Amino acid sequence: MIVFPAIDLMGGQAVRLTQGAFDAAKVYNADPVAQAVAFAEAGAEWIHLVDLDGAKAGHPVHLEVLRGIAEATRLPVQFGGGLRTSTDMEAALAAGANRVIVGTRLTQDLDFAASLFAQFGERLVAGLDARNGEVATHGWQEGSGQSILDLATALVERGATRFIYTDIARDGVLGGPDLSGTVALHNATGVPVIASGGVAELSDLEHIAATNLEGVIVGKALYEGRFTLQEALTVATASSKRV
Repeated sequence: MIVFPAIDLMGGQAVRLTQGAFDAAKVYNADPVAQAVAFAEAGAEWIHLVDLDGAKAGHPVHLEVLRGIAEATRLPVQFGGGLRTSTDMEAALAAGANRVIVGTRLTQDLDFAASLFAQFGERLVAGLDARNGEVATHGWQEGSGQSILDLATALVERGATRFIYTDIARDGVLGGPDLSGTVALHNATGVPVIASGGVAELSDLEHIAATNLEGVIVGKALYEGRFTLQEALTVATASSKRV
C-alpha cells in the first residue's frame, strides 16, 4: 500500500479544507516546498499535490510550486486542480508532475475523456469526488447528477486506468474513510483505486491495507499530529510483508 502525504495549495500556502469548503481553509505551512521536503525526509514515496485555487479558477495556478516541489524532493508527484484542457495537463507534466488528476472535465464529455486517456495513458488519474453518492465537480462546489459507479464504469470503458476516490463528507473531518464505497469502486471497475478523505487513526490505515486498494492519501491527520508519516509508512510496509 502506498501512502500519499497530501499538500493542498491555496494562496501559495499549504492548507487543509473541511468537507471541501473553501472558506474553512486552515493554513498548516506557509512554505509548501518545505512541507514536501519534510515529507520526503520522513520517507515519503510520493507527494499528492492539489491546486485548490486552480480547482476554483478552472485552470492551474500553482505550477511553479509544483516545479519547486518536484525539484526539491525528486519524488514523483501526482497533481490535480483546475486541469480542464490537454494543454494544462501537458503543462503540469512539464512542470514536474508524474501523474495528473482530472475530475470535472471527465464528467462533462466522455468522448473528450477517451481522447485524454489515449493521449496520457497511465499519467492520467481519474479523480472521483462524491457527495451523497453523486459526482461533485468544479472544486467540489457543484453536483453533476451522475452516480460514482456509473461514471467510473463509463470511464474504464474509455481507457481509465486508475481512480482516486474521495467522499467529500468525510474529507478533513477525521471521521474515518468511506472504505466500503472505495472498495466497491475497485470491485466494480477492476482498476487500481486510491482512497482519500477521512483518515484519522492508524487503525484506518490498517483497515485500508487489509483491502486490495492501491494506496491512501493522508492529509489532516498528519498535520494535526494524529500519527506521523513514519508510523503510517510502517503500517503500509507491514501490510506489504503480510501480502
